[in-house]
Amino acid sequence: MIALGKKQELIVAKVVDFGVYLGEKETATEKDTVLLPGKQVPEGTKKGDKLNVFIYKDSQDRLIATTKEPKLSLGDTAMLKVAQVTRIGAFLDWGLEKDLFLPYKEQTKKVHEGEEILVALYVDKSSRLCATMKVYHYLQTDSPYAQGDAVTGLVYEISDNFGVFVAVDEKYSGLIPKQEAQGNYKPGDEITCRVTAVREDGKLTLSAKKKAYIQLYEDAENVYEIIQEFEGELPFDDKASPEIIQREFGLSKNAFKRAVGHLLKEKKIEIKNGKIYTC
Repeated sequence: MIALGKKQELIVAKVVDFGVYLGEKETATEKDTVLLPGKQVPEGTKKGDKLNVFIYKDSQDRLIATTKEPKLSLGDTAMLKVAQVTRIGAFLDWGLEKDLFLPYKEQTKKVHEGEEILVALYVDKSSRLCATMKVYHYLQTDSPYAQGDAVTGLVYEISDNFGVFVAVDEKYSGLIPKQEAQGNYKPGDEITCRVTAVREDGKLTLSAKKKAYIQLYEDAENVYEIIQEFEGELPFDDKASPEIIQREFGLSKNAFKRAVGHLLKEKKIEIKNGKIYTC
């Protein structure tokens, strides 16, 4: 069966002036073949030869073969550049002559021409190849990583209930749980994390935090620098609301209190009248 959206080896069943027809057998009839246009046919190709091609649809929605290597195959994920944004959706450069369509309903955020976004390739209800930014179900769960490994990934979704969803290496399923998700994340952010667990289903549990003592020193240093940006007088102390602390420092209230406590011990700050001052 000639499979849409996949690379496969097919056999030349017929040679014509404008290309060759490929099928699973040399004796395949025209209805069981797909055209490889002449400009992509390797020189010297003859009937019975085997060719590796990718199958997609042309501008008239007809199956067509190409020897070009697309940046994305069916069911896979990849970073693609937005070539055009229109009233019906966006079009992405995926290495083929016809750009890949990203419908508005498959976008998780507004996209802009020239930016690169993480997408998966799927077949829609009209049997057309399309892109989706809703990649959760397309990410792989067979990563080579183990607990304690450092990984890099791309934030693709933020959930108030679960945390920060991350595509590790742009293809493996990872999650920073809500309680570990310190900082202001947004889709498209590239981050470095530590694998804290590999679940039974193969998905990765991640943490953007470093080991506790290293994290404390880094948090304290960042808090001190931000207080200095307030000209040495922070207009609130460690009793401020979690929302204010998160907004200004990207920390949980507990992490902020630990950092403030460390700075107090170091005699770098003092707290007076509901404010924090540098010493």
